[in-house]
Amino acid sequence: MSESDLIFYHSPQTRSSAVLTLLEELDAPYALRDVNFKVGAQREADYLAVNPLGKVPAIVHDGALVTELAAIFIYLADAFPQKNLAPPIGDPLRGPYLRWLVFYGSAFEPAVMDRYNKHEPQRSMSAYGDFESVMALIDNQLAAGPYLFGARFTAADILWATALRWTTGFGLVPATPKISAFVERVASRPAFARVAETDAQLLKVHEAAAAAKG
Repeated sequence: MSESDLIFYHSPQTRSSAVLTLLEELDAPYALRDVNFKVGAQREADYLAVNPLGKVPAIVHDGALVTELAAIFIYLADAFPQKNLAPPIGDPLRGPYLRWLVFYGSAFEPAVMDRYNKHEPQRSMSAYGDFESVMALIDNQLAAGPYLFGARFTAADILWATALRWTTGFGLVPATPKISAFVERVASRPAFARVAETDAQLLKVHEAAAAAKG
């Protein structure tokens, strides 16, 4: 596969950093297209033709567009199986793995944003129940350690470590001992350091462009 077969749309300090980390862990060839949010590039016609919602991440692989963070994680880890970051169909962990990838977007993010906005949804109508139950479930899942599924490291660990590092850093979720240890363990991997360096460089370029634009 050539680099041009996988195009990755990315902006630093966004959810797409998790996908960049996954690509680095997979050692997958890709062409990065940076989307400068600081000058509103996400709202320009060129990018809206890729994702009409003006959001990152997005990938185009062999002509197929994939958006939504969990979908991209599922897709990429399956498309590049050489690093064994996705339990295959038939593996007993396949179901739990998919559950935790989708749980991030369907329950964790809504719970965090509702808590941040001081909105308490009616439990019987809420897709996630309540914030405390979501956090307790995460803490319990991490109890076996060192990763979400015990000793087995998967793409789900990258997604969750990225999300929990960001949300605990901003005080949006409690930094319990289990969560803190998990984030530190996963974020110490070399791929995270490479992504931090890439994002820092991109951010400088984006800020310079914004300053020049006035």
